[in-house]
Parts: sequence; C-alpha cells; structure tokens
Amino acid sequence: MNVLSIKIINADVSRGASTKSLGRRLAPYGFISPTAALLFVLMFIPIAMVVGYSVMDNVIVNKHPQFIGFDSYIKVLTNSVLPTAVMNTAVFTVVSVIAHLVLGLLFAMMLNTKLLSNVTTGLFRVIYILPWLFTVAIIAILWKLLLNPNGVINYALISLGLTDKGIEWLSSPATALIAVTFINIWAGYPFYMVSLLAGLQGIPKDLYEAAKVDGASGFQQFWSITLPQLKPIIISMSMLDVIWTSQQFALIWMTTGGGPINVTEMLSTFTYKLAFSNYQFSQASASAVMILVLSTILAFFYARYQKARD
Repeated sequence: MNVLSIKIINADVSRGASTKSLGRRLAPYGFISPTAALLFVLMFIPIAMVVGYSVMDNVIVNKHPQFIGFDSYIKVLTNSVLPTAVMNTAVFTVVSVIAHLVLGLLFAMMLNTKLLSNVTTGLFRVIYILPWLFTVAIIAILWKLLLNPNGVINYALISLGLTDKGIEWLSSPATALIAVTFINIWAGYPFYMVSLLAGLQGIPKDLYEAAKVDGASGFQQFWSITLPQLKPIIISMSMLDVIWTSQQFALIWMTTGGGPINVTEMLSTFTYKLAFSNYQFSQASASAVMILVLSTILAFFYARYQKARD
C-alpha cells in the first residue's frame, strides 16, 4: 500500500468521523423539532399577530386597517378603568399567594405530623386535595350557589344570628372582591400543600434530632430547619403562583364578570371587554402585549432563580 492510498483511507475515516459527530450534534434538534414547530405555530405566530394588531387601526372590524403606531397603547394607558384593574389584580394576586402559602404550609405540616393516625391522615389528605380536582367551571358554579343570598352560607349566618338577611356576596361592591379572592384561595392552596408536604418529608430527621439535643424549641426548629429547607420550594411556587394568579380570567368571569361597577375588574377581564364588548381589538391587543411583557419579566426572574438554584 503506497502513501497515496493511506492518505485516501485516512481522509475517508476522518470524513466518516466528522459526519457521525455532526449527526450526534444535530440529533437533539431533530428530537425537539416537532415540539418547536408546534410552539412556533401555536405561540410565536399568534404573539406576532397580536403585536401587529396593536399598532394597527382597529383590525378585524376595519377592512383596511392603517398603521397608527403606539396610539392604542396610549389609549389603554389613559383608560379610566385601567388603574382599577391594576389595583384589583395586585390585591387579588398578593392576598391569594400569601394565603396559598400559609394554608398550604399549615396543612402540609399537619399531614406530616406523627400525632395523627394513618387513617385520619389519609382522610384529611382526600378532603384537602378536593379543591384541586374541580375544574374552574365547577368551582365557579359551586361557590355561586353557596354564596347566593338564599344559599347555604347565608342560611348559616342567619341561623347563627350574625346577620338579619342574606348578603349579596358576589353582587355587592363591598364584598365582591373579597369573595372572589376567597374562592381563588380555596381553589389554589392544595398545590402548595402537596409540594410542601413532599418537601417536609424530604428533610433529614437527623437535623431535628440534633436540634432537640441542643435544646431547641418547636418554633426554633421550624424557623431554623423547616423554613430554610423549604425555601427553594416556597420561592419557586410563589413565583409561579404570581404568574398564574395575575392572569386569572375564567374564575372572575364566571362569578362576577368583573363587576359590580368594576370592583372585581382584573387586567384579564379588562382586556377581554376591550375586545369582545367594546370591539376595540387594537386596544385589546395593546393591553395583551403589555400583560405579556409583565408576564415575561416574571418568567425571566423565575427562570433565573431556577438556574441559580441548579
């Protein structure tokens, strides 16, 4: 075999190795390409369309829309209902997230205790997880019936002498926001409970035994061991819950519709009404883009925290 033949063989081997290496590098992209194509069609194209609608003159109802720049954004920002929607969304989100965390942690610690028998713990787990099993439609209908002026809750309050007549929980400006916030809290705490219960069961028992030897009280063990161990879970869930709760639409729409008198108007219902009640699709698109920007910022911080945690 001469030198030329050896060079040709080496070139073929090198070419084959580079082809295999290229195939290995491209293989992951091949696996994710169907999902990427689906995301592109179902997410990126609609987002691009909404962004385009927001800078046009009332698309959909206008046959020949014209480019108007940021006029729709200015109209949305100067809308008299927007401050109310922002404030209601902030109150609804903050109160719900804090209550979800507190209730979820309390119930998780109760289910993790050794003071209850296995049967009792199992029964409580079934009861506490029930709200998570219901769809939003069922939750809305259930609580509308319970909070009806002639419903069970008002009947109980009247029987106990706490009120003289049935309260319009979802129709009164004084109680509507409180009522929908309570419903959202009831529907969302099981997510925290299940996650925190898993976290509690993953804490090494040696830490508590060492703390007992050092004379730490129950509260000191909770503050110095339980909370620090659960901190990553709490932060992750809270960030996700802020994103989910701030975008809540179905529950609000099916219970109060944003009323009465905008008392429960949220950013989601505000945007919906711009589009399908006022037929201002350009302004609705502008509002949706602003909500998307806020959600993206929250998602960025969540992803950044998760990356730092890993």
